[in-house]
Amino acid sequence: MKLSPVFATALSTFAVSVITALGFSSQAQGLTFLGNSSGIWGTPNSGSNTDPIFSGVGTNTFIWGRSRPDDLENNYGTPANQLTFTGNSISTDDVGSLFKIGALEYYNGKVEENTNVNSVPLNLTLSFTNPSNLSEVFNSEFLLDNTTNSGEDPDDDADTVYVKKNFGTRSFKFDGNEYLVNVIGFSQDGGNTSVSEFRVLEDNKTTAGLYARITRVTPSEKIPEPASTVGLSLLGIYLMTRKKSLRAKN
Repeated sequence: MKLSPVFATALSTFAVSVITALGFSSQAQGLTFLGNSSGIWGTPNSGSNTDPIFSGVGTNTFIWGRSRPDDLENNYGTPANQLTFTGNSISTDDVGSLFKIGALEYYNGKVEENTNVNSVPLNLTLSFTNPSNLSEVFNSEFLLDNTTNSGEDPDDDADTVYVKKNFGTRSFKFDGNEYLVNVIGFSQDGGNTSVSEFRVLEDNKTTAGLYARITRVTPSEKIPEPASTVGLSLLGIYLMTRKKSLRAKN
């Protein structure tokens, strides 16, 4: 059976589209992203606190509040409140999967009233060395809810840190393709579920990992008509042409 030129063109175009799509997918899966992450704290918002005490701006550890010993004579008590972000090396060759880009530790200390701050920003930097040199900066903000301790119920004296602003998404291009880096958020179970607040008892601490995902913007997301639709459209043109040809012969 001999194919007509129109039908052959339709099949050829469809085949090339499929092969091209598979090629993009294979290329994306073959990439290995290597790099590292880091985070530094910015200048806090003191809010209505009349005597805010803080340190660590421009570093990865932010401390706020004046420590209040329970026993002044023996200097017993706890350190001040503390947030520490620790970056880590990045290595992922699975586009679309979550990978860890750091960890947050929150310690809830006992401090004097009105020496707290209300919020503090975190500037996160992801620096990639492979497959190309790339650096992206993400900004977030943490709301610090420090309660006045009564000493009657430990749960009532617990303090909370809220993730007030999500980190967001950045895009970059490599080898003619567009990729998205999305900082998903914090998780305490390996990325299965996300958490946006950390409630901690006095003189206790908690930790959470920060996760991200890299995805490739596929051609179908850029072009209104997917390649398969184009192929089927050409096939439809052939069938209509074939039908008219048969009518003309009859």
